[in-house]
Amino acid sequence: METLHRVVIEDARGLDELDDNSVELVVTSPPYPMIEMWDELFADLDPAIGDALDRGDGDAAFERMHAVLDEVWAELDRVLVDGGIACINVGDATRTLADGFRVYHNHARIVDAFTELGFDPLPEIVWRKPTNAAAKFMGSGMVPPNAYVTLEHEYILPFRMGDDRRSFEPNADRRYNAAYFWEERNRWFSDLWTDLRGAEQSIDDDNLRDRSGAFPLGLPYRLISMFSVYGDTVCDPFFGTGTTGVAAAVAGRNSVGYELDPAFASVFENRIDDVPTLSRRVIRDRLAAHREFVADKQAAGETFAYEAAHYDTAVRTDQERSIRLYAADRVESTDDGYRLTHTPFDRGGDYSDLNVAPDG
Repeated sequence: METLHRVVIEDARGLDELDDNSVELVVTSPPYPMIEMWDELFADLDPAIGDALDRGDGDAAFERMHAVLDEVWAELDRVLVDGGIACINVGDATRTLADGFRVYHNHARIVDAFTELGFDPLPEIVWRKPTNAAAKFMGSGMVPPNAYVTLEHEYILPFRMGDDRRSFEPNADRRYNAAYFWEERNRWFSDLWTDLRGAEQSIDDDNLRDRSGAFPLGLPYRLISMFSVYGDTVCDPFFGTGTTGVAAAVAGRNSVGYELDPAFASVFENRIDDVPTLSRRVIRDRLAAHREFVADKQAAGETFAYEAAHYDTAVRTDQERSIRLYAADRVESTDDGYRLTHTPFDRGGDYSDLNVAPDG
């Protein structure tokens, strides 16, 4: 299996390099309106935003920032296939301007925008990010009533394009091989995620680090595994350091990212070379976690009715029998990006610490 990955250095308000109905999944985290680190970016795209902030008009700035994002969402409406999914990671903002202190509900404004475009909102996920902050409140210290809580969560907002779910040919291997384990399904499809830490910024360039709002690799990898199949194309219109592209490569999907700053493309170039090693680590961790789950249940007296077809492990459901994980073997440069070769992990690997059956 081969996958293709590219970064387009253009404004995502015009995804001109992408054909209509050419993307199966979007996973992205836009600049968060009303978070100060993004003020300059938004003002460059719409000078009226800077004017609104200068006069302390938070409501006007908030709406105009979202109007910029609305143009990107309209492009996603064009490029997504019918039944395709868009997953938007965003946090709300708190801020004090001349019109006072308030919370700005970015997630609610984005739900309204996608709904107006005709997307169907799916149940949202609250991602509670672990924090090391000693202070859990702001305001008047220990004295009521003027303190207010600190925001320690963000949202993942899934939307489905069109009225129908995607359809596949009967027994499509690329779909059934991409199945997830029973216990993964139960954890991933919860509406509260507490097991993903915020991303560590390993960028040497201080300027780029200050302008990067990267999420941890586990977030896009999980969403890609939940809402796409092998060979699908994943788009991130706010590509940044390329975490979505890396996750797509690890998961055996194609990717395309849009990014305004060409400096971020070099960051992705360095990261894509690590995918062969990273993909094996992710597979190792998934298989090890599943075997631990099986061992714990069997120790408690439970039995499993099925065996995986490609791995030496029991599984709980018939659909899990087809799971087949693919590792990236080779990264090659192309004229406009990268080509990765993927092979089934049940053949040709070092299984000494995995207890994986080499021949399935």
